[in-house]
Amino acid sequence: MTIIKKPFTKEDVKTSFYFLRRIAHYFKPYKIRIIFSVVAMGFVASCTAAAAYLVQPALDQIFINKDKQALMVIPFLVVLVFALKGFFRVIQTYQMQYCALRVLEELRNDLQAKMIRLPMSFFEQSQVGMLMSRIINDVNLIRSSIPEVIMLIREIMTMFALIFVAFYRNAYLATWAILVLPLALYPVIYFGKKLRKVGRRNQAKIADISTLLQELFSGVKAVKAFAMEGAETRRFQGHNQKLVHIALRGALYNALSSPVMEFIGALGIGLVIWYGGTQVIAGESTPGTFFSFLTALIMLYEPFKRISKSNMVLQRALAGAERVFEILDSEEIREEDQGRAVLTPPLTELRFEEVNFAYPGARDMALRDISLDVRPGERLAIVGPSGAGKSSLVQLIPRFYQSQSGRIILNGRAVDEYTLESLRRFIGIVSQETILFNTSIRDNITYGMENVDESRLQEAARIAYAYDFITALPRGFDTVIGERGVKLSGGEKQRLTIARALLKDPPLLILDEATSALDTQSERIVQKALENLMAQRTSMVIAHRLSTVLSADRIVVMEDGRIRDIGPHRELYARCPLYHKLYQMQFDEGDDRQSNEESWDGAANEE
Repeated sequence: MTIIKKPFTKEDVKTSFYFLRRIAHYFKPYKIRIIFSVVAMGFVASCTAAAAYLVQPALDQIFINKDKQALMVIPFLVVLVFALKGFFRVIQTYQMQYCALRVLEELRNDLQAKMIRLPMSFFEQSQVGMLMSRIINDVNLIRSSIPEVIMLIREIMTMFALIFVAFYRNAYLATWAILVLPLALYPVIYFGKKLRKVGRRNQAKIADISTLLQELFSGVKAVKAFAMEGAETRRFQGHNQKLVHIALRGALYNALSSPVMEFIGALGIGLVIWYGGTQVIAGESTPGTFFSFLTALIMLYEPFKRISKSNMVLQRALAGAERVFEILDSEEIREEDQGRAVLTPPLTELRFEEVNFAYPGARDMALRDISLDVRPGERLAIVGPSGAGKSSLVQLIPRFYQSQSGRIILNGRAVDEYTLESLRRFIGIVSQETILFNTSIRDNITYGMENVDESRLQEAARIAYAYDFITALPRGFDTVIGERGVKLSGGEKQRLTIARALLKDPPLLILDEATSALDTQSERIVQKALENLMAQRTSMVIAHRLSTVLSADRIVVMEDGRIRDIGPHRELYARCPLYHKLYQMQFDEGDDRQSNEESWDGAANEE
C-alpha cells in the first residue's frame, strides 16, 4: 500500500473511506458509549434549536406585549435549556474522549506489536526516528478521527433542528436562506483538500526531525569529538524551519476557512434582514417572529463553521492514518514467518546445505554455496578478512535473515520449521555490540527469563567474572545502568551479557567478535568468562583476533562469502595460504609467534 501524495481523486475518496472504516473497527468495542454519546448529541441539538425558538416569545411577549407571566416563565426556560445543553455536552465530550483514548492505546499497542515482530531487514531499511514518530505522533492524530466524525453528526443534527425552527417561523425566507448554504460547502471541500496535503507533509517532516534527534543524541560523543555542535544545531534548525513553514501553510488555510464561510453566511443574513425588515415594517410579521427566525439562521451558519473545522481535523487524522495503516495493513510489510515445531535441547545436529544468501537490496551475495557440519559439543571458530561473510553465516541460524537457497538443518529439521521463540531460546548470542537496557543489572541479566532464583543469578554473575564489580556498586544487582549500560565500562557490559547467556543456558552458543572492542586487560577477564560460558557447550566463535580461537577444535576460513578451508590451527597454518597470511599479519615473526604457538600447544595439551 502506497502513501497518497497527489491531490484528491476518486480513488483518494475511496481510500479515505477505507481508512475511516479501519479506524471505526477500533471504535467498535465502544459502540454502547458512542451510541450514548450520539443520544446526548441529539439533546444538545434540540436545546440549541429550543434556544432559537425562545427568542420569539421573549421578544414579543416580554418586551413588546409586556406580559408579566411570560417574564417569570421564559427566563427560567432559557436557563433550563442552556443547563441541559451543557449537561449533555459534557456527557458527549467525555464519552467520546474516553473512546478516543482507549483506541489510541490499542492502536499504539498493535503498531508496536507489529513492528517488533518484523524481520531485521525492515529495521535496517527504516529509520528509528520514523518508526517512533508513527507510534507516537501519527497514532495521536487518529485519536481525533471518530470523535470528529461524531462531532460532524452532532452539527448536522443541530442544523436540521435549526432548519426546522427557521421554516416554522418563515418558510419563504428560510427557503431563500437555505439556498445560500451549498456555497458554504465549497470552502469545506477546498480547504479540506489543502489541509490533508499539508498534514501528510507535516507528519513526514516530524518523522524526519525525530530521526535526526535520535541519531544526534545516540551519537553525541562523536558530535562532541569533532566539535560539530554548531553544524548539527544549524542542520536541526533547517529541518525545524521547514516544519514551521509547513505548519504556517496549514495555519493560513485554517485561518482563511472561517472568514470565507462567515462572508458567505453574511450574504444570506444580509438578504434575510432586508427582506424580513420590509415584512415587519409592512406589518406582515412581528419583530419576535423575525428575530427568532434570524437567530435560528445565525445559529445555522455556526454548525457549518464547526463542520469546516471538524473536517480539517479529520483530514489531518486521515493523513496520520495513512502512515499508520501503511504498516499495519501492508502486504509487503509482514511479520516473520515461522514453523510450528518446538525445538528442544540437546543439540544433536547442525548442518548447512549449499546455503546462498544476499542482504535485501544488495547486488552481491554475502554467502555462496555454504556447506558445513557443526559437531555437537565442539568449539568451531570462524575467521576471515572483513566482508568474508562470518557474521552473515551465524545470523542465519536464529533466522535474523532468510537464505535465498539451501537449507540449515538443526536437530533433523530445517530451522524455518521451528517456532521462532523455541529456536531463539535454543541459541545464546554474545556479540561485539552489547545490548543492555536502562534498567537494573538484575533485569538485564534475567532478560527473557522469569522467576529466576537468586542463587542462580549470583552464580551466573560469578562464572562471568561480574559478581565482584556488581556487588561493589551502591545498590548491587538493583543498580540501574543507564541507556545501553552507559554507566559501565566496556568489559563490565560484556560480562553482563555473558552472565545473561549463562543464565539462559543455551545448547548452541554464538560468539560474534565478543572481545574485539575491549582493551587488553578487559579482554583477558572477558576471555576467562567466555571460556566458562563455552564449557560443555557447542560453540561457534567469530574472532578478528586469531589468538582468541587457537584452542578451537576446528577453524573455518572464509573469504568472499565462501568457505576456503576447515581444520585445526596447525593444519591450516601449513596448508591454507589465506589463513597463513591472516596469522602472519597479526603475529610478528620470532618470539611473539613462538609464544602464541606455545599457547596453542598448551591449550591443545589441556584438551
